[in-house]
Amino acid sequence: MMLKKLFFIALVAALVSIASPVSASPLSAVEGLELLRRAFVGVNDFTAEITQEKQLSLMKKKMTASGTVRFKKPDTFYMELYSPYASRILLKDTTLTLKLPNEGVRQKISLPREQGLGRWISFLDRPVKSLPDGFDVRAEKRGSTVILEIAPRKRGAMREIQLSLSQDGRLKRLVLEENNRDRTVITFHRMKKNAGLTEGDFRLE
Repeated sequence: MMLKKLFFIALVAALVSIASPVSASPLSAVEGLELLRRAFVGVNDFTAEITQEKQLSLMKKKMTASGTVRFKKPDTFYMELYSPYASRILLKDTTLTLKLPNEGVRQKISLPREQGLGRWISFLDRPVKSLPDGFDVRAEKRGSTVILEIAPRKRGAMREIQLSLSQDGRLKRLVLEENNRDRTVITFHRMKKNAGLTEGDFRLE
């Protein structure tokens, strides 16, 4: 279950850019995804610092940690959270590896082909004319910000993913709503595109 949650975090984080309030205006789901695609035209890799706040449904206290993310086309994503909730995940298309350094845990899982990162990057490499299979998508525009809400139709760990997308391609915030009522908010800082990342930047060790 933990790996499925981390996969959704990794997958979505590798695809987007984000936002803030103002008066909202309607936007079709296809238009919203197309704006997302355009924001990443010409982006081969990116890095960003993150702050994660997780609110468990059974706890009042939020768990807060800082970390970093890295992405490289066509299908590689890395996320690291620092102590006290240290973890590292590496997603290589359909292979997800999790490492918990403080606990000495290392796990690997193979994802279904349709959930692979390469498939999603390929989807966003072409003009968006229809919605991806298996997902309901809603979109709205607030000033220069596009808000996307993505809900998997197949019931699993994740109920809804909310992305705030800045039209200039900045990744600012990702909200994950789980079916067990846990909620995770990831805020992105100092995003750098086309940093020239190599395979060595995606090692778990």
